[in-house]
Amino acid sequence: MRLRALFTMLVVAGLLILTGGLPSLAQQARQSQPQQRSLFQLFWQQPQQPQAVQPQRQRVAPVVRRRPAAPVVVRDDPVIPKVDVAHHILVIGDSLANLLADGLEEALEDRPDLAVIARAKPDSGLVRSDFHDWPKVAAELVAADAKIGLGVMMVGLNDRQAIREGDMVHEPLSPRWLELYRERINAVAQAFAARRVPLIWVGAPPVQNARLSADLVTFNEQYRQQVERLGGQYVDLWGAFVDAENRYAAMGPDVSGQPARLRLGDGIHFTAIGARKAAHFVDVLVRRMFEPGTQGSVIALPVSPETGAPTNPELQPGGVERLIDQMVAGLPVISLPAALQAKPAAGPILPLTGTAGPGEQALLVSIPDARGRGELAGQLDRIFGEGILPEPKPGRMDDHRWPR
Repeated sequence: MRLRALFTMLVVAGLLILTGGLPSLAQQARQSQPQQRSLFQLFWQQPQQPQAVQPQRQRVAPVVRRRPAAPVVVRDDPVIPKVDVAHHILVIGDSLANLLADGLEEALEDRPDLAVIARAKPDSGLVRSDFHDWPKVAAELVAADAKIGLGVMMVGLNDRQAIREGDMVHEPLSPRWLELYRERINAVAQAFAARRVPLIWVGAPPVQNARLSADLVTFNEQYRQQVERLGGQYVDLWGAFVDAENRYAAMGPDVSGQPARLRLGDGIHFTAIGARKAAHFVDVLVRRMFEPGTQGSVIALPVSPETGAPTNPELQPGGVERLIDQMVAGLPVISLPAALQAKPAAGPILPLTGTAGPGEQALLVSIPDARGRGELAGQLDRIFGEGILPEPKPGRMDDHRWPR
């Protein structure tokens, strides 16, 4: 039985091999021989299936990337046109003057017609002329530059020293020392006045050393008196660098009012913000002197080389007051300035009431005359003179009677 089953399986396997191989051989033979068409196929052609066509690749033009246009930058700060420098501002003095020049240059950034020329020398002053002679140097600087239209001077830190006069040595702030110091202040001012260049003298600010600050107060008073007497301008920085109790303060408001550090750790020199604040007070005068569009510059008044006083008699001490007195008295005024001719500084003094002097008439001769005459004037005299009130009328505010 097993042999028969095995034999049957072999026969079936052989038949499968024969049936599967013959169709493949016949198919290969049909493919190698040309196909013969029958009569039916000649008259009835079946539609041939379209052959699959592979898509051709299309050439794409390369993409040209254009560079983006440069962005337009809108600046907030205005573009200041280039202007030729018309005036030079000469700044001289000690180390504080150097810092002041930096602050003034920053303050005048919007004025291209003005240039700050810093010629200060640290450790210099008016006492040691053998170290640095400021009257001589100032005269040379002004003579060498024709564009200098303004001078700014700031000294005092190094002047607490004795002054030698021949064999004599004068102690600081002694009477003779003050006389010699004032002469040197005048010499600097005359160096600018001789060239008709205005001068701004900046007073020294307070310092942390209380003793030096006290001496600087005396120095500043000498600067103010001498410079104003010679027609210059004096700028006081003291109040801008002290606290509410008039003491030295390293902190304080800047030019915009914000609290900031104004002085360095040495208690003497300015920070950049402090220098800008100090320059603000000079900047105000500079802009007033050199207004845009004005022709020429401010001219300093000539002074007498012998006395140092102005040659114009109206500008001498007390000169304006004398001119006003002459004008009030009716006396002829010689060479009176046009401003005083158009509008006097003061008029005659007239009494409002009372007896006027000879040739004068009071504005209000008497109270009755001022009130006039008539019933209304009589009522005013009774009210204000005698204190008698008028009779109240019914319905008026002064009628306090109970209604009946």
